[in-house]
Amino acid sequence: MNNDIGFISSKAFYKDVIFEGKCIVLGKTKIGSNTIVGEGSIIGYPTKTAVKKLIKEKEVNWLKYDEISEGAIIGENSIIRSGTIIYEQVSIGKNFEGGHRILIREKTIIGENVKIGTDTVIDGQVIIGNNVNIQTAVYIPPKCVIEDYVFIAPRVCFTNDKYPPSKRLCGVTVKRGAVLGANCTLISGVTIGENAVVAAGAVVTRDVPNNVVVAGVPARIISTRGEYEDKKSMWEIKST
Repeated sequence: MNNDIGFISSKAFYKDVIFEGKCIVLGKTKIGSNTIVGEGSIIGYPTKTAVKKLIKEKEVNWLKYDEISEGAIIGENSIIRSGTIIYEQVSIGKNFEGGHRILIREKTIIGENVKIGTDTVIDGQVIIGNNVNIQTAVYIPPKCVIEDYVFIAPRVCFTNDKYPPSKRLCGVTVKRGAVLGANCTLISGVTIGENAVVAAGAVVTRDVPNNVVVAGVPARIISTRGEYEDKKSMWEIKST
């Protein structure tokens, strides 16, 4: 369908979906009910390899993209805000909420009840669990794994290349319940332990154990998660 709401593939499946304006939905995309898709969003965008084949054939248009796209899956009760681009081979669980201009590339799996902030880039082949909160302008490259209940503050930078540019890529793993402070950097291959906290601006160059707080450049242990929670509770009491 090519009309006032943009280009919606005849192969796509959607019911009770609101399109705010002109959107592009390609391939066998499935969008769950009670979902809003913001203006200018593209769902099911083909991979780089597929697009390069079309360039060689000198036929690049939405109809051709639709023919080659495998589509994406968006769960019910989701909010896809304006300018978001979701590639083919992406699966997103229900109750997803995204900011504006998010990029989610191919072979990414996202669980349920996930929030992703404006201008964040999920650069493909990433696994994100349930109940994860990713704030504004975060970068997550391929081969990274983020488990359930992780909080990621604005402008956190994950890396997957220890000696760039190299042929070997190794992602970062963030275990269940961890907290990553604003502007911290995680070096390729590290694991952030369960319920660990990485302070704002830290550079993590080695694995972080469970239930500790690390800070600095390079990041070092400064306290326990229990002590962090005590300080947090006192801070919250002062605000009431």
